[in-house]
Amino acid sequence: METVKKHFFSDMSVMLGRSMRHIFRSMDTIITVCITPIAMMLLFVYVLGGAIQAGTDNYVNYLLPGILLMAIASGIAYTAYRLFMDMQRGIFERFHSMPIARSAALWGHVLTSLVSNAISVVVIILAALAMGFRSSAGVLPWLAVAGILALFTLALTWIAAIAGLTAKSVDGASAFSYPILFLPFISSAFVPTDSMPPVVRAFAENQPVTSIVDAIRSLLAGQPVGNDIWIALAWCLGILIVAYLLAMRAYKRKAA
Repeated sequence: METVKKHFFSDMSVMLGRSMRHIFRSMDTIITVCITPIAMMLLFVYVLGGAIQAGTDNYVNYLLPGILLMAIASGIAYTAYRLFMDMQRGIFERFHSMPIARSAALWGHVLTSLVSNAISVVVIILAALAMGFRSSAGVLPWLAVAGILALFTLALTWIAAIAGLTAKSVDGASAFSYPILFLPFISSAFVPTDSMPPVVRAFAENQPVTSIVDAIRSLLAGQPVGNDIWIALAWCLGILIVAYLLAMRAYKRKAA
């Protein structure tokens, strides 16, 4: 058992390195994941921010959590794409014919998503600092924010894995991310939900993005989080567990 675990982690690290090299060799991935969210942040802060009543003098502080979630949602679309292309090219069959852990290739893609999205989050936060973002949070709140973002990334990555393993075309593999990208616009990410019509407000206040955004925003502002953090964690863990089980089921069918 100990030998199996040792080989699994070494195999997984090799697959992680393989996927990370693909990312660093693809400039369009870096531009989409990092530059596009920063451009949106610039647009909302310097063009639209003056017309938005968010109840704060520093709109970038209010906006940043939602931009981070959108960046992650955009980044995980590439996980589905890379998985789909590996399946189409028979890469997984080649790996399965070698003496490596069967799930190492899949976990390599998942961990690549986690690492690459963490890098994009850091880049976006640095850009936000240059735009005037300031936080009074200490080390523990920042660690809590990092944990929530990591869980959110893993939850969406396993959804991406389902799409990549079951899609019939390249477009189908990445199309699942569009509804996820749209969710922050119907949440408290850009404006308070109080300003929304009743039906839209009811949806916005009871979908996962609002609770996650509100929890991150409170943590970064050094304010009491209340129940938002528990609701956010429940959403992330619930989606993660269900998506993981479905993705592994789909992977076992493909690997059979």
